Amino acid sequence: MSAAPASAPPAAPPGPTGPDARQGWLRDLAMGARFAVTGGRESWVRTLLTGVGVGIGVTLLLLTTAIPNALAERSTRTDARNDYIAAKTGGPGQNTLLLASTDTTFRHEDVRGRLVEPEGPKAPLPPGVRAFPVPGEMLVSPALKELLDSGGSERLRERLPYRIGGTIGDEGLAGPHELAYYAGATGLKDRLGNGPVQRLDRFGTEEQEPEKLGPALTLLILIIFVVLLMPVGVFIAAAVRFGGERRDRRLAALRLMGADGRTTRLIASGEALAGAVLGLVLGAGFFLIARQLASQISLFDLSFFPQDLTPHPALAALVVLAVPGAAIAVTLLALRGVVIEPLGVVRTAKPPRRRLWWRLLLPVAGLALLLPMSGEAGGDGDFNEWVVVTGTVLLLIGVTALLPWLVEALVLRLGGGGLSWQLAIRRLQLSSGTAARMVNGIAVAVAGAIALQMMFTSLEGDYVQDSGQDTTRAQVRIDVDNSASARELERALRAGGGVADSLAFDTATIAAKPREPDAATDISVGSCAVLRQLAELPSCHEGDAFLLPGGDYSEDTAEVARPGRTVYLSPSYEGSPGAEAAWRLPAKLPTAKGLKDPLGMETSGVLVTPSAFSEAARKGLTAQVYVRLDKSTPDAVDRVRTSAARVDPLANELTLVSENEDRQFAAIRTGLLVGASCVLVLIGASLLISQLEQLRERRKLLSSLVAFGTRRRTLSLSVLWQTALPVALGVVLASAVGITLGAVLLKMVSAPVRVDWTGVLSMAGIATAVVLAVTALSMPALLRLMRPEGLRTE
Repeated sequence: MSAAPASAPPAAPPGPTGPDARQGWLRDLAMGARFAVTGGRESWVRTLLTGVGVGIGVTLLLLTTAIPNALAERSTRTDARNDYIAAKTGGPGQNTLLLASTDTTFRHEDVRGRLVEPEGPKAPLPPGVRAFPVPGEMLVSPALKELLDSGGSERLRERLPYRIGGTIGDEGLAGPHELAYYAGATGLKDRLGNGPVQRLDRFGTEEQEPEKLGPALTLLILIIFVVLLMPVGVFIAAAVRFGGERRDRRLAALRLMGADGRTTRLIASGEALAGAVLGLVLGAGFFLIARQLASQISLFDLSFFPQDLTPHPALAALVVLAVPGAAIAVTLLALRGVVIEPLGVVRTAKPPRRRLWWRLLLPVAGLALLLPMSGEAGGDGDFNEWVVVTGTVLLLIGVTALLPWLVEALVLRLGGGGLSWQLAIRRLQLSSGTAARMVNGIAVAVAGAIALQMMFTSLEGDYVQDSGQDTTRAQVRIDVDNSASARELERALRAGGGVADSLAFDTATIAAKPREPDAATDISVGSCAVLRQLAELPSCHEGDAFLLPGGDYSEDTAEVARPGRTVYLSPSYEGSPGAEAAWRLPAKLPTAKGLKDPLGMETSGVLVTPSAFSEAARKGLTAQVYVRLDKSTPDAVDRVRTSAARVDPLANELTLVSENEDRQFAAIRTGLLVGASCVLVLIGASLLISQLEQLRERRKLLSSLVAFGTRRRTLSLSVLWQTALPVALGVVLASAVGITLGAVLLKMVSAPVRVDWTGVLSMAGIATAVVLAVTALSMPALLRLMRPEGLRTE
């Protein structure tokens, strides 16, 4: 039976002012803090749950504020070891170093490799290296050493036939999980200018302006940050209301005993402040633990050292101030019914109906801000970032405002069914707001994820394009030093296995001048059988040569490849000396039409059979080998890479791909996946903590039902229904809001609006999986709370 509402209490006399007022406020806040920690087992368990919940949110906020610094530190280290822009144009000196790139890939993991040969005692050391490795020795990253020492890495060990002489320091690595090595070598000077060898006198690049993002990618990053951080804020707001039923009863009793509204609010604020401060302490502890564990985790090829994850002081201070402030604001908002009508705090009474009109204002206001910006982020356009963030936040907050009303409106119309269903519906009818708060984080995350999925799907065509490479003809191209190496490589490929077919020919760049030519074209040397795969030949016999006037460089071909003219193979350019081998073109060069190679480039220039080519000019040739893999052979591509490394450690291997993805777009996608993984863990943890808090609040009721003969399976199913129904409604509402937000954002970038229903269904599936996982994890606690001991009271 519910108590009748009391009449409004008489107006309180004006309170004290000045120092006495401040002392009164502090006294009331301290009283609330004491309630939180000294009110017996119930109080400190509730405070601990609040602290853990807030602490998880604070941890993710601190990790988020640390990510910019972590990315900057990672970029600083990679820039400091850069060896591409630091090439030296002069000859050898006391401070020069010969360096060759020997990057490879092992089972989809990239391995950064460098061969080094110092030319003087002052040769520059790479970052993280104290002394150059001697020939036959290599310095490796800790992750590569661990991989080489583990089982199953024999093929990689065959590619790196060096003894391990030490490890690379952290300052020379992009991250703790990077696979990298520096190996000592000799004779690199012979390959200078005709392969991946260069001379340098320093490492690193000069400070450059950061690459600017287009408006579409800028908008995408803004939405990602809002979508990832909103569930964190929602969860913190829900965490500070843990134990709200008991707290409201206690504060209502204080109100009836004579405490005025101000005192009640201050006491409640003190209690919330205690939980929030405990959450900050726990969050800082969780963050330090996560920071130390960072070196053990690699997400989507990204890893960081613990010292990288240092939050910006200003952002960390903002988190420290914002979390207690948000806790107090949420608490005061929740106390309106307690302060105004204390006798109404009777949970068995039917709660007043929620109003809809003000809840609709939030998403409507968000749409009103975003709709006028249609087309402003398309092309080279400009847009107001703050308006976009505000509009998106209002739309997503609208989910949290509408979901309690939607849950209440539905459960009031439900009834009947099995006993577990009736128990769940009755509980939701009495406390639908609590159930909605539990799943608000999921709903916000799903809405944001659907909007982002729509943006990625629609923008993908602009940033992920067809490479033009024919991966059906070949999957790997290998460049080696000369034709002898190519013949040896073909034999090694056949012996090593994993190869269905191969195509090898010699090639070089030819020009009319040996140095700094104005125009250049290609020459390819091979048998008639090979040349027929490069061009449509009318007929071919040993000793023939052909001119291919087409291709992307037809003007250069016409200028350079004139019959009977002396040309120079592998001419020299500034900073890249070449062989400069002279050869006279045949007097007769019949024309033919070039075919596209597996890379999608039309063959052009000059085709020559071996007997028509000069032996003296062969020093200017390199060789290309296209490989078609035998897909039935396990680790076929690794077998090919190992065979190539055996023949020529400096062989350059290129894996053909069907699509090319924009680097910035790929980085944003990776960042989203990393952030979404963290938020998904947070959502699961928040829902589990909320579920445990709700079960703890109802332990006497659960014990009573079991004592009266209710089966444990029935109660377990009722708990599942109580979580699943709000989640289902939340997913439906989130899908509608997410599709709306995605459509508005796509209009901003002038992209076609397409709904990725596969993505929508996958988000619903993820939410369902989270509910099932949380229910399963809460079962042990539920069974323990059903024991008869739960009926004890004091």
